[in-house]
Amino acid sequence: MTAHPGQPLGKSAVGVGIATMLILSVPAIAMQFTDEVVWNIGDFAAAAGLLVGAGLSFLLLARRVGTAAGRAAVAVSVLTALAAVWAGLATG
Repeated sequence: MTAHPGQPLGKSAVGVGIATMLILSVPAIAMQFTDEVVWNIGDFAAAAGLLVGAGLSFLLLARRVGTAAGRAAVAVSVLTALAAVWAGLATG
């Protein structure tokens, strides 16, 4: 999923929503087969908010950067922030 200045944001945002649903399907399916994964609706809502927020942040910031290296730096920054918040919530 790349963000180009000429591409409508709505189409990219739909991609973020689809990616979020696919990622969240992993724990949803795992819950059917093991007792090791125990998420409630609040966990899914928090994870969805984080994933959508990170995806949309990347799209908006990457549109402002003209180079592939700049977009890679934006991706690393957004993923690092996402991982830090996710880890904090998982341990807190």
